[in-house]
Amino acid sequence: MSPSPSPARNRAAVLGSPIAHSLSPVLHRAAYAALGLTDWSYDRFEVDEAALPGFVAGLDASWAGLSLTMPLKRAIIPLLDEVSDTAASVEAVNTVVFTEDGRRLGDNTDIPGMIAALREGGVDKVDSAAVLGAGATASSALAALARVCTGPVTAYVRSEARAAEMRGWGERLGVDVRTADWSAAAEALSAPLVIATTPAGTTDALAAEVQERPGTLFDVLYEPWPTALAAAWSGRGGAVVGGLDLLVHQAVLQVEQMTGRSPAPLRAMRIAGERALGDR
Repeated sequence: MSPSPSPARNRAAVLGSPIAHSLSPVLHRAAYAALGLTDWSYDRFEVDEAALPGFVAGLDASWAGLSLTMPLKRAIIPLLDEVSDTAASVEAVNTVVFTEDGRRLGDNTDIPGMIAALREGGVDKVDSAAVLGAGATASSALAALARVCTGPVTAYVRSEARAAEMRGWGERLGVDVRTADWSAAAEALSAPLVIATTPAGTTDALAAEVQERPGTLFDVLYEPWPTALAAAWSGRGGAVVGGLDLLVHQAVLQVEQMTGRSPAPLRAMRIAGERALGDR
């Protein structure tokens, strides 16, 4: 009697809490359609840190990969067999790929996604930069700046604890990080590259402080868009890279890792994301 064929590995999903707002299903499904992967599926599941181990343990051999959003990017690490150097550098995994032999491999596509989005926006190298905010996204921004910025990076934060955390990430990532209080955040706007990593509304008050012909703003938000800061920035002649740019570029890398198909259809994924945002 011949052995049963192995089930197709054609399922993927994004996990997080909250998760209803996620655009990942739109982007991944658009990629599957463009690649002709008609038997692939991509879903979203509301999963918090407590439920994560049970969810992962319950996955069968049909699963190809997972996308992780907050608050799971660090909680997933103990459940993995291997973590890439990129993910380990910031202790954050946003991508899990399941191998045919059952291994769970973790990676971080946010960092190369940021670099790709910046490059698409015309930024290859800068001699200094500013980061607005701290936390997981800010640490990924520092990891990207390690490859983009040749000089100091100033992080504007709200507490000394956050400042110490950012300086620690700088030491770990080889970035010359200096810190300043959030009350001085308007000073950041004169940097050739400003990366805003804060929640919606946090930078709105800075919009009135943008001067003529600023450098490049990378605002990681994609909803609402444009943010008040991004609108003021482009209105005064500055270049703006948005959160959808990051989301699409990191999703491209996820699709390639999970499906084994390359290159992923970036243009089709971006159009799908823009359409979905326009419908909201």
